[in-house]
Amino acid sequence: MPKIVVLGAGIGGVPMAFELRDQLGRSAEITVLAESDYFHFVPSNPWVAVKWRKSEDIKVFLPDVFKKLGIEFSSVGVKSLSPASNSIELRDGSSVSYDYLVIATGPHLAFDEIEGLGPQGHSRSICHVDHAAAASDRWEEFCKDPGPMVVGAVQGASCFGPAYEYALTAVTDLRKRKIRNRVPMTFVTSEPYIGHLGLGGVGDTKGMLESVMRDRDIKWITNAKVDRITENSVEVTEVNDDGSVKKVHSLPSKYSMFLPAFRGVDCLRGEDGKWIEGLTNPRGFILIDKHQRNPAYPNIFGIGVCTAIPAFEPTPVPVGVPKTGYMIESMVTATAHNIKDLVSGRAPTHEPTWNAVCLADFGDSGEAFVALPQIPPRNINWASQRYWVHLAKVAFEKYFLRKIRIGSSEPGYERYIMKTLGIERLRSEAK
Repeated sequence: MPKIVVLGAGIGGVPMAFELRDQLGRSAEITVLAESDYFHFVPSNPWVAVKWRKSEDIKVFLPDVFKKLGIEFSSVGVKSLSPASNSIELRDGSSVSYDYLVIATGPHLAFDEIEGLGPQGHSRSICHVDHAAAASDRWEEFCKDPGPMVVGAVQGASCFGPAYEYALTAVTDLRKRKIRNRVPMTFVTSEPYIGHLGLGGVGDTKGMLESVMRDRDIKWITNAKVDRITENSVEVTEVNDDGSVKKVHSLPSKYSMFLPAFRGVDCLRGEDGKWIEGLTNPRGFILIDKHQRNPAYPNIFGIGVCTAIPAFEPTPVPVGVPKTGYMIESMVTATAHNIKDLVSGRAPTHEPTWNAVCLADFGDSGEAFVALPQIPPRNINWASQRYWVHLAKVAFEKYFLRKIRIGSSEPGYERYIMKTLGIERLRSEAK
């Protein structure tokens, strides 16, 4: 009986385990290794940060779910990985062996790369549910004594949508509290222009997002490097297209939220502290081929944010490529089928679509975009802003959490939208 280990229990790892069980039945031993007993729905973190959700609303207790499916589970955490010996050392000193390994850890949040960045410094985060819960407490304090606010994504970031979501949801919440007039807001991003999103824009995301931000009185700085965050300010260097300094800003801020750059997780380093040769790129992301398979260790697959995907284009300030939920779903499905092929003695043939489908909620409206494929030139390059996007995001949350709770391998909600409505109908619904 083949032993398959899934490393990580997030939006990639949990559906990965479900699909493996669905594809292989009880003919394989499946184990999931994580650092927590709980799955949490990351796309809802902006709502948690403004107290529109409680952290427990978007969590699922995993041991019970996996037990029903006959999937082994451990949350003690992984200390190190030894690809040459097909073994994993856990933090309690025990070890797990595998025939096939799927790495779905997500990223390490590189707050340490900028002075004052992150929950341990002077800015808030929505990258983890615990960060968002802590941010919500600070948000209540801020709303009692409001002032300038700075939101954005730092140099090297690859996930820009949540920064826009958080800024615009915060505006909606401030308006509900009738204190928006007391909170000057600046959006700071490493993107070369508003709506680039690490994708060169999708449809007219540039025009749409600029219009939304003007409508909500949000100023912005693009091509920005965050130099330092203090208790009362954000220090930013804005650059020209050739990378030369255009202007240095010192932005007053009583409340800051920034998305950090990502890098690989620490268990992917060897004993010498260096990334495992052949497994990762210099940033610690998993190297994969068109079948999601690592070239150096062909029994290892990578899915989700932890995978190495090169930047779409050179930019004055480094930006990464996002891995959206729909894109991760396609990685999961392709990987499950490829492992099934390998177990059956066949060569893997399945390739993920790597399309991008995103529902970005603004609290009182939202923006949807579809990029097929993710990188231009595209067969479909579409974006729309309407209230239905907010409703779709709420439905997406309910659907996905239900899917996790019952241990279902059915398609995620974003894929459901694509399949049942279709792009043309989405266009007509948005008019």
